[in-house]
Amino acid sequence: KYSKNPMPDKIKTILSRWRSHQTIAQNVVEWRVLAAKPAELTEFPESLSLQLEDQLRLMGINALYLHQSQAFQKVREGYNVAIVSGTASGKTLCYNLPVIDRMIKAPGGKALYLFPTKALAQDQLKNLQETLHNIKFPGMDSVNIYDGDTPQHLRSAIRRESSIILTNPDMLHTGILPHHTAWKDFFATLSFVVIDEMHAYRGVFGSHVANVIRRLKRICRFYGSQPQFILTSATIANPKALAEGLIEKPVTVIDQDGSPHGEKHFLIYNPPFIDKKLGIRQSSLLEGSFIAGELLEENIQTIVFGRTRRSIELILTYLRQRDASQNPNRVRGYRSGYLSKERRAIEEGLRRGDVQGVVATSALELGIDIGSMDAAVLIGYPGSIAGARQQAGRAGRKLAPSVAVMVTSATAMDQYLARHPDYFFDRSPERALIAPNNLLILLQHIRCAAFELPFQLGEGFGAIPSERLAAFLELLSQDGQLHQQGDRFFWMADQYPAADISLRNATPDNISLIVKGTYKNETIGQVDLNSAYWMVHPEAIYLHEGTAYQVDQLDLESGVAHLRQTTVDYYTQAQKETSVEEKNRIKQNRLIGAQKSLGEILMTTKVVGYRKIRWFTHEFLGGGKVDLPPTHLNTIGYWISLNEETVNNLKDQMLWNSEQNDYGSDWDKIRQRVLNRDGHRCQVCGAVGVDRPLHVHHIQPFRSFTNRESANQLQNLITLCPTCHRKAETSVRIRSGMAGLSYILHS
Repeated sequence: KYSKNPMPDKIKTILSRWRSHQTIAQNVVEWRVLAAKPAELTEFPESLSLQLEDQLRLMGINALYLHQSQAFQKVREGYNVAIVSGTASGKTLCYNLPVIDRMIKAPGGKALYLFPTKALAQDQLKNLQETLHNIKFPGMDSVNIYDGDTPQHLRSAIRRESSIILTNPDMLHTGILPHHTAWKDFFATLSFVVIDEMHAYRGVFGSHVANVIRRLKRICRFYGSQPQFILTSATIANPKALAEGLIEKPVTVIDQDGSPHGEKHFLIYNPPFIDKKLGIRQSSLLEGSFIAGELLEENIQTIVFGRTRRSIELILTYLRQRDASQNPNRVRGYRSGYLSKERRAIEEGLRRGDVQGVVATSALELGIDIGSMDAAVLIGYPGSIAGARQQAGRAGRKLAPSVAVMVTSATAMDQYLARHPDYFFDRSPERALIAPNNLLILLQHIRCAAFELPFQLGEGFGAIPSERLAAFLELLSQDGQLHQQGDRFFWMADQYPAADISLRNATPDNISLIVKGTYKNETIGQVDLNSAYWMVHPEAIYLHEGTAYQVDQLDLESGVAHLRQTTVDYYTQAQKETSVEEKNRIKQNRLIGAQKSLGEILMTTKVVGYRKIRWFTHEFLGGGKVDLPPTHLNTIGYWISLNEETVNNLKDQMLWNSEQNDYGSDWDKIRQRVLNRDGHRCQVCGAVGVDRPLHVHHIQPFRSFTNRESANQLQNLITLCPTCHRKAETSVRIRSGMAGLSYILHS
């Protein structure tokens, strides 16, 4: 089953062509070949149920990977376990085997499976049902998903009859824990809690989830159960700390990955310069689309990762237009905002091989089964080594060879990786950090917990001791949300607290996207409220699965955006203004030449207009104004304030860029001479300045000169369109920003 296969001709062909392709080869700044690794197999444990062993053999599994066997044994011994292994390494069996084995031998127990997304729960239900096929034990037929898509008329029976429930933290938070009395039999016999894709629970989301787990454990204690926890994770630097931070119990980590993987070619590709003097490179979207198109032309099944929802649609459009003669459904998009039935169809198409390529956000980083992909193209660094490796790991299954290409963007971090690839390949993945005791998050979940069960004096909340919890309870009592009667605190407010708390977004509200049809209107998707301001503002071009829609109206009160299908040669880009106001300084420390501060801040963002950008050339075509209300975010911020001496030193070194330039009284005349000389045409992309603005840019930064006359010499000036000007200024900011940081660090 695990015999090594020769490198498929199609991958060998494309790699050979890239090595000899002058344009591609000179832009590949690093080409690493990661060696294949055989499987480490073990016999089935002697304690494994014979029913389960027979079913595994029927599934074609005649042995376990080392980490699967170790996980089974440790769970059987009663430990809370975290399994850390690579993509497609069989983590699902690590929890399914011990859970099913226990239910066969001791019927009546229950299990709760938590997945970070509804899609992953749907996917894992199929795996669980396959494993349970032909196995008989009381309740084995009652394995169900319980989430926001579960029909109301089925919910009561699922609560009453299920042995295993698959859900997500959001549903546990809003739809299960607040209604625990309807789940009392389930919680009273809960034996296992499985937390899949643990690495997804970091930052604010992870901090919320840790508090949801505190609430879950509190309710389990109330009904007399103490479930055992099984967690799984991709490779991160601190799996034990994260697991123990989430469940607040000791955890045994199993990280000897026994699964095989084939040889992987990992390339870092830095797009070529359009204008080296100005530091402007070709768009990473265009170059990444070119690389992906090369792979798809060889019928290499490819997954392309973009950084944003808009970039997904742009890449999808570029790929379909490159191969216009093919069935457009050969390449699909995959991101939040698509309807669930649309995403399920795409996943199934990938598994069957009908879909040759998919362009996705990090939604497909997680372990949804999409079959064996041969190649992964990462357009832009995803922000972490762990995330990049997880995305690249989507290509290559078992011992089959694969290729991964990371196409760097013009951002400072991407360009650093292009110059220092060892940083990416040789460093350990980052730590996944959570802060469940963050005051804002903690107080929200104490409110939820009080709604679920009254607090008693002397009771703690997870790792929060009773003395500290008492201060929160007193605060909520003074606010009228709790009422103290004897030694107990009862919820008194008339609102349902969990409904107002989103685990992921600042607001839980969504905007439905409605397209007017000939006979009826159609809902094509949805976006969260905060994103709606910049994605579906009036006159915006909204892209969905490669189709363009123009937004006629955004009705924030009704939660609906009205769209109509259109055919245009441009897309839109929202223009936002953001201000940050310090509300309360919590902590500050003096540094040499600066001061660092921590405090509450108010971020105000307002979409004020939009730009029209032409397909492929990214030429600026004009724009318009938008009148929408501002959005506000109260949060915790960290900032550094430089003192006057440091600022003056940076100015002396010509590294200070935060003051407006004074180009002199003759600037308008000089600017006009440059425009006339260049024929009112952008000297990089060729855009003509008819009824649209053109900018005059200093090739060598203005501040690097000692006098404006030298800076304003005609040979130092060039005509650029706004798009190319922005790229050139970004390059300058990266270079000067890095130099300024270097100066500060070494002074």
